[in-house]
Amino acid sequence: MSFRMPGARRARPSLVAAGTASLALLATACGGSGTGGSSTAPEEFSYLSVTENTTVRTALTALSEGACKSANDALPLKVETVPQASLDQKLQLLAGQDALPVQFAAGNAPALTQQLAKSGKVADLEKKLKDLGVYLQLEPAAVSTIKALYGGKLAVLPYEYNIEGIFYNKKVFGDNGLKVPGTWDELVSAAAKLEAKGVQPFSASGQQGWPLTRLISGYLYRSLGPYALQDVADGKAKLTDPDYVKAAEEIAELGKKGYFGKGVGSIDYDTAMNQFLTGKAAMFYMGSWALANISDTKQNKLGAENVGFMPFPAVAGGKGSVDQYPSNVGLGVTLGAKSFDKKTGDWVSCIAKNYGSTALKDHGSISGFKVNTEVKDANEVTTQVRDTIAASQQNVLWFEALFSTKATTVSQQNAASLVTGSMSPKQFMQTVQDALAAR
Repeated sequence: MSFRMPGARRARPSLVAAGTASLALLATACGGSGTGGSSTAPEEFSYLSVTENTTVRTALTALSEGACKSANDALPLKVETVPQASLDQKLQLLAGQDALPVQFAAGNAPALTQQLAKSGKVADLEKKLKDLGVYLQLEPAAVSTIKALYGGKLAVLPYEYNIEGIFYNKKVFGDNGLKVPGTWDELVSAAAKLEAKGVQPFSASGQQGWPLTRLISGYLYRSLGPYALQDVADGKAKLTDPDYVKAAEEIAELGKKGYFGKGVGSIDYDTAMNQFLTGKAAMFYMGSWALANISDTKQNKLGAENVGFMPFPAVAGGKGSVDQYPSNVGLGVTLGAKSFDKKTGDWVSCIAKNYGSTALKDHGSISGFKVNTEVKDANEVTTQVRDTIAASQQNVLWFEALFSTKATTVSQQNAASLVTGSMSPKQFMQTVQDALAAR
C-alpha cells in the first residue's frame, strides 16, 4: 500500500485543542531536555484508554490472563479510561506533571503525539521493537500508515488497522430492490428511495463529528484524487476553493434531505452504531474496527450475514478511484519513554507476537500485528474486508489527518452544524481553513 506523503506532516505551531490547556504550557512543562524525566521503574503496566474503545483493553486483559500471563505477573495490567473528547486534555495534564502512564492512547490528532515525542515523552518504538526482535511482527502496510501520519516515525502501535467504507444492510437493500451503488449519484438515488419507503438511509454521530467529515474527504478523494488533502497541507490548495466547497455542499445536501434522521447533532458514536445494528438505518460509514461490533451477536440484531461492505462510491468525472480506501490505525497507542524498562519490554514483545491473533479470534478485529496462528474469520463481511485490505495498492487518509489539533477540533465540532443547515458549506470550509492558517 502506498502513500505520497512528502514531509508527511508539517505540524503547525498552533497545536491547541479548543478548551484544553495551552500546548505552549505543555512544552514548557516538558522541559525540552529530550529525557522525558528521570527513569522510574513502573510497578504496573498502566494503560490509559478511551471509554469508547472496548476492544483493545478487552484483548489486553485476555492476554494478561493467557499468553502474556508471565509478563502480567511481573508487571500487572491496570486500565484507566477517559472519554475520547477529554483525552488530549488528560494527556497534556499528565505530561506536564511528568506522570504519563506506561502505555496510553495517543492524542486525537497526530500533532499532539509529535509534540510529546519532541519533548522526550514518547519511547522510540521502532528502536525498541527492533531491539526486542519483534519489529517484523508489524504489518508493513500498518507501519507505512503510521509513518505517513507521524512525520516518518513509528510513533504508535497498530492495535487496529482499518480501512473505511460504507457498511450496509443487505436485507434492506434486497427488500427495496437496491443494488450496491457504484457512483455518488447512485448512492444519493438509493438514499432517496429508502427515505421514500420510510427507511433512514444513513446513521452517523454528529456529536463526534468525524463520521460526517469522513464523508467530505471521501467525496474529495473521489472527485479530486488521492492527494486532495495533501495539497491543502502543502499550501497548493485551500478548503475554500470551489472544488473543495463542492464536497461540503454534497454532504450538507444529504442532511438537508433528512437522510441522517432526526437529531444527528446529539447522536453519539454508540447510538449511531446501534441504529445501524438494530436495523434503524440502512447504511453506516465507518472503519473496519466496526467488525468487532458486527461480529457481536448481542449488539448485531441484523445478523452478520446481512451486513455488507462497499467502498465510498466514484464521483462522475473524478480523478480518484474506488479502490483507494481511507486507511488508519484507529486511535493509536504509544508508550512512555521513561517507563520503558525490561518488564515493559516483555509485555510489548508478547503483545507483538500474540495481539493480532487474539483480536481477530475473540473480537473479529483486524490489527496491524501479524496473525501468527490460524484464525477462522467470524463471518463473510470480515473475510471481505480482510481480502480488500490484502489487495489494496494505494490508500488515502481522512479529512483531519494532516490538520493541526486546533483545526481538527474546529472541523469536528462544526460538522453537525453543516448537515443540519445552521452553517453553510462555504462557512464550514472557511472556518476550518482559518483554523489551519492560525499561527
